[in-house]
Amino acid sequence: MNGLPVIRYLGTAPYEPTWHAMQRFTDERQDFTPDEIWFAEHPPVFTLGLNASREHLLAPGDIPVVQIDRGGQVTYHGPGQLMIYPLLNLRRLKLGPRDLVVALENAVIAYAATRGLTAAGSRQAPGVYIDGAKLASIGLRIRRGACYHGMALNVSLDPQPFERINVCGYRDLRVTRLADHGVRGGLETVARDLTPHLLRNLGYEPDAMHPGDSAPRYSAIKTDLQAVNSR
Repeated sequence: MNGLPVIRYLGTAPYEPTWHAMQRFTDERQDFTPDEIWFAEHPPVFTLGLNASREHLLAPGDIPVVQIDRGGQVTYHGPGQLMIYPLLNLRRLKLGPRDLVVALENAVIAYAATRGLTAAGSRQAPGVYIDGAKLASIGLRIRRGACYHGMALNVSLDPQPFERINVCGYRDLRVTRLADHGVRGGLETVARDLTPHLLRNLGYEPDAMHPGDSAPRYSAIKTDLQAVNSR
């Protein structure tokens, strides 16, 4: 069994400093370092995976493009999208790469079910889908037995920028949002309600939560990148 990770809610945070903070956390962590899960949203940005093809970037216009060190092709991040960054010691959790992907997918699927939505994962194109439209995308990096980057969950963001790319490298892949299915609430609310599903599926101690309760015993820590970098 594993103790609970530190939960941080960063609010709106610039993409590149957040990415570099994740790298630094991963490089500096020790075997005893507690895991962390960060929630954030970013100003508009397209990100390209390490080996992504720029042919999938159709018309970025005035939205910045950043090539990063996760797997996968191109995707979009922007206001109204909840970023979920699990910074985990995978050896300690006894999770392989595929186990991690499935755990993240299943957490969102379980959360969606509490809102009356039927969602599913995919072995061919990792992520979470509702009626064939992508609700959440996954892109990860594993280094030194630990992971960073994570999952992007579409809550209420403007979907228009997705029309400027081949989403995750697929032509004509549709995207959807929780808001399209009647789910209301801000990103912090979604983060709070999603947290227990993440904890259960990632293998943390179930007795750290109230039995039968969807909420953990702690609230997300409102913080910022300066606090993260100086911890």
